[in-house]
Amino acid sequence: MAEPTRYVLSCEHGGNEIPPAYLGLFESPAAQAALASHRGWDPGSLEIAERLACVLDAPLVVQRVSRLLVECNRSLGHPRLWSEFSSGLTSVEKAHVLFHHWQAHRDAVRRAIGRIERGARVVHLSVHTFTPVWEGRTRATDIGLLYDPARAGEGGVARTWQRVLGAQPPARGLKIHLNRPYRGWTDALVTALRRELAEARYLGLELEVSQGLVPVPAEVVDAVGTSLRSATHTDGAG
Repeated sequence: MAEPTRYVLSCEHGGNEIPPAYLGLFESPAAQAALASHRGWDPGSLEIAERLACVLDAPLVVQRVSRLLVECNRSLGHPRLWSEFSSGLTSVEKAHVLFHHWQAHRDAVRRAIGRIERGARVVHLSVHTFTPVWEGRTRATDIGLLYDPARAGEGGVARTWQRVLGAQPPARGLKIHLNRPYRGWTDALVTALRRELAEARYLGLELEVSQGLVPVPAEVVDAVGTSLRSATHTDGAG
């Protein structure tokens, strides 16, 4: 009997909130502008993740605190863990932020995975959006499916997901790319979890949707979810 597949969703950049204790860091016009921009959060990502959680019948873990306070999709020691607005915090203040926001988010994702029954394979989908224009250049990607090529299971699911999604009427005409606009094996929450969990238990995938599509039509999000479900079953993940 094939092992069952279960899904866990996370959204690392679901909001641009700043806890009251740190509002003083973001009073300047530059900080306010950054918070309101794609630097402060991933516009549309929370809405996409919430609908996908319904489609996949999956738990969803959301970080609503802005990545300009602490970047929950980066590892300790990463140069972009802290922004120019939060890098001047004292070591004690940073430890507090890490514990209550960075570590809390990661632990919540770990708990969601841990609640999945033994013997099931967990497909963890980390949901993001990206700016369609970067450094003056228009990105060619509409939807990016990110995975680690070193993990055969992830590669098989991602390639099938791309094919099945592209054949869905709501997604026809969209440019669906693998490991674009980012590479799926670089520093991220899923990268950290891959080091902790065997591939037999865990597949870590990232969904990147162009903010040019936001608000994303419900039928497109539904197609993303149903095609992922199909891909995980077609390629032996469940």
